[in-house]
Amino acid sequence: MAAYLQWRRFVFFDREAVKEPPGPDGAGGKPFVLPPGIAVCDSGRGSLVFGDILCGGGGGSGGQIWFLPRSLQLISFQAYKLRVTHLYQLKQHSILVSVGEDEEGINPLVKVWNLEKRDGGNPLCTRIFPAIPGNKPTVVSCLTVHENLNFMAIGFADGSVVLTKGDITRDRHSKTQILHEGSYPITGLAFRQSGKTTHLFVVTTENIQSYTLSVKDYPHLELDTHGCGLRCSSLSDPSQDLQFIVAGNECVYLYQPDERGPCFAFEGQKLIVHWYRGYLVIVSKDRKTSPKSEFAGSEAQNSDKQVLNIYDLCNKFIAYSSIFDDVVDVLAEWGSLYVLTRDGKIHVLQEKDTQTKLEACKSMLFRKNLFEMAINLAKSHHLDSDGLSEIFRQYGDHLYNKGNHDGAIQQYIRTIGKLEPSYVIRKFLDAQRIHNLTAYLQTLHLQSLANADHTTLLLNCYTKLKDSSKLEEFIKTSESEVRFDVETAIKVLRQAGYYSHAVYLAEKHAHHEWYLKIQLEDIKNYQEALGYIGKLPFDQAESNMKRYGKILMHHVPNETTELLKILCTDYRPSGDKEAPGMLEGKKASSEEFIPVFANNSRELKAFLEHMTEVQSDSPQGVYDTLLELQLQNWAHEQDEQIKEKLHNEAITLLKSGRFKTVFDKALVLCQMHNFKDGVLYLYEQGKLFQQIMHYHMQNEQYKKVIEVCELYGDQEACLWEQALGYFARKEEDCKEYIAAVLKHIESKNLMPPLLVVQTLAHNSTATLSVIKDYLVNKLQKQSRQIEQDEQRIQKYREETTRIRQEIEELKASPKIFQKTKCSICTSALELPSVHFLCGHSFHQHCFESYSESDSECPTCMPENRKVMDMIRAQEQKRDLHDQFQHQLKCSNDGFSVVADYFGRGVFNKLTLITDLPARAAPSIEAGLQRELLVPARRGT
Repeated sequence: MAAYLQWRRFVFFDREAVKEPPGPDGAGGKPFVLPPGIAVCDSGRGSLVFGDILCGGGGGSGGQIWFLPRSLQLISFQAYKLRVTHLYQLKQHSILVSVGEDEEGINPLVKVWNLEKRDGGNPLCTRIFPAIPGNKPTVVSCLTVHENLNFMAIGFADGSVVLTKGDITRDRHSKTQILHEGSYPITGLAFRQSGKTTHLFVVTTENIQSYTLSVKDYPHLELDTHGCGLRCSSLSDPSQDLQFIVAGNECVYLYQPDERGPCFAFEGQKLIVHWYRGYLVIVSKDRKTSPKSEFAGSEAQNSDKQVLNIYDLCNKFIAYSSIFDDVVDVLAEWGSLYVLTRDGKIHVLQEKDTQTKLEACKSMLFRKNLFEMAINLAKSHHLDSDGLSEIFRQYGDHLYNKGNHDGAIQQYIRTIGKLEPSYVIRKFLDAQRIHNLTAYLQTLHLQSLANADHTTLLLNCYTKLKDSSKLEEFIKTSESEVRFDVETAIKVLRQAGYYSHAVYLAEKHAHHEWYLKIQLEDIKNYQEALGYIGKLPFDQAESNMKRYGKILMHHVPNETTELLKILCTDYRPSGDKEAPGMLEGKKASSEEFIPVFANNSRELKAFLEHMTEVQSDSPQGVYDTLLELQLQNWAHEQDEQIKEKLHNEAITLLKSGRFKTVFDKALVLCQMHNFKDGVLYLYEQGKLFQQIMHYHMQNEQYKKVIEVCELYGDQEACLWEQALGYFARKEEDCKEYIAAVLKHIESKNLMPPLLVVQTLAHNSTATLSVIKDYLVNKLQKQSRQIEQDEQRIQKYREETTRIRQEIEELKASPKIFQKTKCSICTSALELPSVHFLCGHSFHQHCFESYSESDSECPTCMPENRKVMDMIRAQEQKRDLHDQFQHQLKCSNDGFSVVADYFGRGVFNKLTLITDLPARAAPSIEAGLQRELLVPARRGT
């Protein structure tokens, strides 16, 4: 009772009497009045449905069913002859079930009407059967039908319940049986469907029972030992979990199929109970009047004042309350409640829209600080999130102003996503309220609405509170639960000195640069940082080694060198679980990591040597650096054995063939470190023989000079000339070396004697005895050459005389052919035959078979062609002026070059006759010289 009196009252419904529609003349506005005798009613499918009884003073017929659509055009049809006692309109089907009487006495009939089908203008009655439990006539007290049309239950005043199972619209497909028998009148029935389970609630004046209809034999359970009056029970909607509501005079009880639920102390004699859109509608007798019997008829209450209350059980307030005169029933249709009174009038209760209701109650609730009720009310009316957020904000402000900061922050947390976070954060920046701010920021992150500034603030809160557990919990929360700016968090933790937390966060979220920066610069855990780099993918491992390689090389040189070797050969992340060979390794450019070894020459040498061993195609910079490093070590080494070893290593490296493209660079390195053997080797490889000789000349190594001339003199003859000039300029005694040089010059005829004499004239120590043998040998050789040339001239003269004589003979006397055998087949000649001036004769068929030309002797043709080729070659080379000048300039004996070209006829003009006749004529024409080379053919 006390709880009920504390419930707030609101006016969430507008009351208005239903008025007649305007007529053709525009007149209207009168209250709409139903015909007299209306006893029962229901609603659904867009109409209010009424049933009447025969009134004593009305003069009209009873037993009609009336339909009132929204247009208020009342229509009816005769359903029974006497009266209609019960109506049930299904909400999902156009099926109406009625109970009434066609004759006096207790003989109720059940009729099922299909409102969509017509029979003579009236709804089609699909089924009629008597409503009698067994053979005992009794009065029907209540009726209910399942929306699936498979169940119908009828309650009687004698305490029995008849259940019809099957298609209730047909006799054939349904079965009727007595479900319940008792001694107390049945006052209420209701079907409850939960999944595939169907229950039937049965309430009498003294008890409440639940039947399970989806199980064989229909087991039942008694829920309570008190009941209610007629029309004082109803079934709630899913907002109240489809509970069965029973309204007694003291309390209203809610029931589940297997137990009793909560109860509400609403006093007063209950007359009508309905459930409407989450509201409990109760019509009760005004407490000022005397109580009536629970099972009394309507006639006993004609003059009573009745109170209609609409309760919100969830939020515990009264949404509407009003007094009516003798309520017949309360109906719900077209989104409103319709209250039918005994005088035939209808009153409509129209629920206000959500915004209007909230505006009406918020001011009062806020004024009385009833924020919780305002929140519950807004939620039950499905207020949007913006509206709810505003209520939470005002509630939070109220609690904050009262000093209840813990409660205020809880309300502000509920505004996250709608209220700007800065509004709340500014209120709790005081150090004394930092724990409240922490709670708000935590929730902000949980809802993934925090930005980098919020993350910074939250972490600062943790660090100031020194709450390491909360800090660890925050950073170790999975990313799906909490989202925040990881980089910002790492910066804040690092600045606050929480290095281990910052490292954990960087490693978890793969912020490799931050991880390495903290490990190397703050924690100085170089070994751990190096191991971490070894687990990274290739690209990141490469970039981080370039960035931090020098630091790591300074502190952990051996381990860093090993990692670089792997990185530049066949790198696979150390944490990669792929089997070897399954994933092809990558390799970095070893040349790019040479600067890492700036102050670690020993490790650099080991790294470079490793790279040259495992990768012969290493970049050139690797070989250049290794050579420079080896030369430096060789130059500074004092131990002779070690120095010899370093010397051999450097020579081996130079001989590897990797310095052909950078010859000059290697040569400069060897010269800088005075590495003589390397310099000489490179000179030799570069065919710089003069430089080799000059090197020995500078070091006055006379024997080496001679050796160089002997080794390379054939490739570059001027070496001997330079050697002679070198020794000629020496003032010391070099007769031995000069003699050796002169001997070679003489044997190869490299210099004219006069030039040799002029060269040695500059040497004051070189006497005539030095070149005596050379001059004598030279003169003797020239004498022998003169003799040979004179003999050859004499021979050529004699040959020329003989040839001229032959030519004269050919001109002056006939040629007699005395050959008896063919020059080809050596058989005896037979006519026809072919004779040539050269003296060869052939059978004609042999000549034609073997000859390539009709005008040339097959036997003399090869030799003749050689001569002709020589003449053509001389002709072609006559104009090679540049070649002649070059040979003349480069030759030590220019006279021999001129003589050679003169002998080729370069300086003569030669005329060739190429149009001789095919066969020799009786008289030989001019050009006998040509005929000697190309003999004419003569036929006989």
